[in-house]
Amino acid sequence: MWFFTEEERQLQKTCRDFARAELAPVAEKLDTQEKFNLKAFKGMGELGVLGITADPEYGGAGLGATAATIVMEEFGKADPGSTLSYLAHSILCVNNIDKNASAAQKEKYLPKLISGEHIGCMGMSEPGYGSDAVGMQTKAVKHGEHYLINGAKMWITNGNLADVTYLYTRTGPGKKDLTTFIVDKSAPGFSVSKEIHKMGMRTSPTAELAFENCQVPLSARVGEEGDSVVHMMKNLEIERITIAGISLGIAQACVDQCVKYAGERKQFGKNLAHFQMIQKMIAEMATETETMRRLLYTVCYEYDHGNRSNQLASMVKLQLPKMATKIALDAIQLHGGYGYSREFPVERLMRDNKLMEIGAGTNEVMIMIIAKNLLKDALKDS
Repeated sequence: MWFFTEEERQLQKTCRDFARAELAPVAEKLDTQEKFNLKAFKGMGELGVLGITADPEYGGAGLGATAATIVMEEFGKADPGSTLSYLAHSILCVNNIDKNASAAQKEKYLPKLISGEHIGCMGMSEPGYGSDAVGMQTKAVKHGEHYLINGAKMWITNGNLADVTYLYTRTGPGKKDLTTFIVDKSAPGFSVSKEIHKMGMRTSPTAELAFENCQVPLSARVGEEGDSVVHMMKNLEIERITIAGISLGIAQACVDQCVKYAGERKQFGKNLAHFQMIQKMIAEMATETETMRRLLYTVCYEYDHGNRSNQLASMVKLQLPKMATKIALDAIQLHGGYGYSREFPVERLMRDNKLMEIGAGTNEVMIMIIAKNLLKDALKDS
């Protein structure tokens, strides 16, 4: 993009080179095996991107949404699953701790999370509460010098590997009586109750977490009781912006693969590139991808310069995954039978992107948010 700083352009090149060397060569194999790329994750720590938005005092890069989205796009081209795990670690866990935790908590957790020594996750969704996150029922009750936590968290990216969980709980009867804790995997009463096998994003581990009288010290609480709704909504904004970068990476990877395939595959004695229908498909896919890029990075730029809008975050989270799914399906169609097979990456890219229309807020929830903002005056009268 025209407004990228020199630091952001260098970050883009560094992440692109890393993705080609460490993610792309094993993405198909690890997708088949449903294995996490731990080697690449450790390499991300060495690269300095696991704390992309965190304070440099604790080893972070101190950058903004634009830089974080650049990482998502470049990694997402190669392996969206590993990129989703990167997002869960760097945005859902590290960024939350950096923005909301005490100095002592940051000192305890951030250096190891940012170096890659530890893996982080966030616990928000529950078996009965996904889109209605503030309806969560996992409870934390103060008991002397500790809190006892009871409940379960579902669809937790990195959950079965995480050393640290940034956990949302209920501490009172009110809808907004939500409180956050940082829970170590060694906490008594904490366990991984189930690993979840998915249609896509198979290189990103997902689990259900169980808390049965899970004992955590008072020092594990982030802020005061009841603070968490504000923290949650602020982090959802940057999450929805940056996660859209994965869909952008998927769309660009589909375009790149189609251009390559059209130049190599022959039908009726000619490369596919000679056929007008193929030209039309590729031209439209590329134009749609560039439209995605311009929208997303414009919102990133505004976010980094103080114009923080839940409405715009919801719009990019709605539109980019929808467009990327359409582009991935077009890429499969262009490849014909090969697109439906696993010989080419487009079927994996389509499977991976479908999660983008569900995670971090479904398309339907994004539509509700956007519509309520647009129609708020009319809705007051009804």
